[in-house]
Amino acid sequence: MYKIIKRIITWSGRRQRRLYAGFVYSFLHTLFTAMPIMGAAYGLNLIIEDSNGTAPLTTDQILYMAGFMIFAVAGRFWFAYLRAAAQESIGYEVAAEQRLAIGAVLKRVSLGFFSKKNAGEIAAAVTTDLSFIELFGMKMIDTVVNGYISVLTMILCLAVYNGWIALIAAAGILVSALFLTLLGNKSSKNAPVQQQTRDSMVAATFEYIRGMPVVKAFKQDGVAREAILKAYRSNRDINVKIEKNYVPYNCLHLLALKAAATGMVLLSALFALNGILDLPVMLMMAIFSFVIFGHIETVNNAAHVLKIIDAVLDKLAGIENAECIDQNSKDMALSAYDIRFQNVTFAYEQRQILKNVSFVIPENTTAAIVGPSGSGKTTICSLIARFYDVDRGSVTVGGVDVKTMTCDSLLKNIAMVFQKVYLFHDTVLNNIRFGKPAATLEEIVTAAKKACCHDFIMALPNQYETVIGDGGSTLSGGEKQRISIARAILKNAPIVILDEATASVDPENEHTIQQAISALVHGKTIIVIAHRLTTVQNADQILVVADGRIAQQGTHAQLVQQDGVYKRFLSLRQAAEGWSI
Repeated sequence: MYKIIKRIITWSGRRQRRLYAGFVYSFLHTLFTAMPIMGAAYGLNLIIEDSNGTAPLTTDQILYMAGFMIFAVAGRFWFAYLRAAAQESIGYEVAAEQRLAIGAVLKRVSLGFFSKKNAGEIAAAVTTDLSFIELFGMKMIDTVVNGYISVLTMILCLAVYNGWIALIAAAGILVSALFLTLLGNKSSKNAPVQQQTRDSMVAATFEYIRGMPVVKAFKQDGVAREAILKAYRSNRDINVKIEKNYVPYNCLHLLALKAAATGMVLLSALFALNGILDLPVMLMMAIFSFVIFGHIETVNNAAHVLKIIDAVLDKLAGIENAECIDQNSKDMALSAYDIRFQNVTFAYEQRQILKNVSFVIPENTTAAIVGPSGSGKTTICSLIARFYDVDRGSVTVGGVDVKTMTCDSLLKNIAMVFQKVYLFHDTVLNNIRFGKPAATLEEIVTAAKKACCHDFIMALPNQYETVIGDGGSTLSGGEKQRISIARAILKNAPIVILDEATASVDPENEHTIQQAISALVHGKTIIVIAHRLTTVQNADQILVVADGRIAQQGTHAQLVQQDGVYKRFLSLRQAAEGWSI
């Protein structure tokens, strides 16, 4: 348990001084908590002496006692405030920084990282898991560290009056600590299991929500709900089992403290009967027995919470320590923008996609990549952008191996338009501005006009300030694609990658958007993944990918004269685009 406390303190980073200051305030808070009890014993002694005629009670003594009590209560609340101000916001501050740190890591890891960890697990890490730490991390510091500081401070106060009674209190703490250790050992086994069921529950919920359109379309509510219900039941069963496992240890921990408190009262009474303690001191000891263990009675709950925090910190460390794809790379400026693949081989884990691929795309030319689904077209573009690193061979841009460049220095030279467009839950303005954060409104409007989306944006309720639904759900597929093109136009990068950029565009706007893309790609190095003949046939060269290899390479005019994949592709596209009812 104390190792985990130390780990939380380390997790707080540069705010550790505030934690340590909080420990000092907790010590002083406990002293001021004990002072009224000791003051009450002293006052009771004065009253007894006055009743016995030994020493009369004076007005000054009453005033001094009242002032002392006011001072003690004020000090107690003041140091409680200082402790809370020093410690309680640390969890929220560190969690906010860690979320940003995880975000920075996630944008630098290989995309293969996301195939190993599902979206639900990562989302749980940065939301529910970090929320758990920010809510309970500092509370556990307060419960455990400040709790034991409090009880040890009170034991020191007891020792001033009687060492034997202080020893009984210390013995109660030691015995309870034994049961807490056993509880902690049990939690070490249970916490990872509980964490796993929670991750499964979040992942199942994500999958259920994302798959809702399919569920409704095929009327499979019962089948779809089975997985999520199973995850919820599993989480419930594990939590119930854990609680039942902890009951004996919780009870024994509390029994040790209550037995010690009872022993303090009995020994105090025995000492008072034998004249070892005065009656006021005996009453003071009895009062202490009721309050001394109050701060550590809840440590039994903290023991399991700390184990969960430990498991969460392990999980977060696994994400934060993930190997960044560009951790050994340097920021570099490119002076040329030709692209070269040299004997590139690449596989997604065990599934080989590209096999010894070589080609050159000269600067300021357009290369179209065609081929059947799964042949490796999108993978080629992903390797250019260094979303993955090649297994063998090399990819160079402007004569520089992309493995030697940081992702930021590489990607600032590349604008991408994906087939599956993702828009943020933000305004249209900010979604386009994502391509160039410092862009002016005039630049954004110009880019929107070139991408043929200005007119439909002006028809929206708040025009450019209209907030788009999550993932662009409030726009049509074609509208989302045009905003994505506007974003790329605004970035104005020297290399442009278009992955089926007109796939979701309606026929009425296709010609206009082709003109916009022509403006976007003018004087740039272009890589186009396309199936439409109008896009492919105007390319400077066409790369035909099949079975992970470059099956054919040349211009449209050259390839149509050859029997092979491209000619079959061309006939299929002509049939598809010329269909009629």
